[in-house]
Amino acid sequence: MGSTIAELLDPLYRAGKKVLFESKVIGTDDTGVKVLDPKLRFARTGRIWPYVGDGEHPVILYDYTPTRGRDGPVKFLEEYRGYLQADAYSVYDAFFKAARGLTEVGCWMHARRYFIKALDSDQQRMGPALYLIGRLYSVEERAKGLTAEERLELRRQLSAPVMEKLHRYLLEIREDVLPKSPSGAAVRYTLNQWVALTRFLEDGDLEIDNGATERANRDIAIGRGNWTFFGSDNGGDTAAVLLSFIATCKRNAVEPFAWFRDVLSRIATHPINRIEELLPHRWKAVAASA
Repeated sequence: MGSTIAELLDPLYRAGKKVLFESKVIGTDDTGVKVLDPKLRFARTGRIWPYVGDGEHPVILYDYTPTRGRDGPVKFLEEYRGYLQADAYSVYDAFFKAARGLTEVGCWMHARRYFIKALDSDQQRMGPALYLIGRLYSVEERAKGLTAEERLELRRQLSAPVMEKLHRYLLEIREDVLPKSPSGAAVRYTLNQWVALTRFLEDGDLEIDNGATERANRDIAIGRGNWTFFGSDNGGDTAAVLLSFIATCKRNAVEPFAWFRDVLSRIATHPINRIEELLPHRWKAVAASA
């Protein structure tokens, strides 16, 4: 049943991908899922990759891959040109080094976790760094509700000096921390990612972190406790399509069951050149005016 529904929704999934690729910035990450394999005596680990569109393109698409290799995101993002916000996973490095029209945006949420992890063993050095990162987030709190232009100006006035101070501080303590210690990992990660981590100072449309994508991954983590595993790679592909529309419905405050019931009853006869009308954010607007 699930695979049949996914096949029926495939044109709409592809339409959602077209809308997604119109985003100025896309957020992505990945999380592991157990997958049964008849060739193995145990479940192996596949990956689910969420791709989160920006505010003007409120879609969330999941993609399933059997492994964590670079082929999956390379294929999915092949036609995208714009900002990509992600962690420092090496798979993405090739995207930014090649002339593919992708610009890296770092995630301060990931960077901050390194400092938190190192805090117990090196409070003297990690405490000041976390204080400065906290000041960056205080600015973001003040910027809520502002336009992109207003947010950018606020960041230039308040966040840029804090970033300069943090950068100087990390360079100062770099030689004092053991390379293989938690503190060393925190300093190394942040300095290596510094250009990407400062990107949010260049454009008010960019976020300081990849929180929206992490929230999309959280739903997968919760789901794993219920469905435990995928029965096959095909099952992973099916789940990715269905979960995409559930997540997009939730993002747009659309009740998923109502959306599925209505869309599945008429997608087979809906004009293909107007298929985007059935995407949750467009469907919601039409339903509200009916």
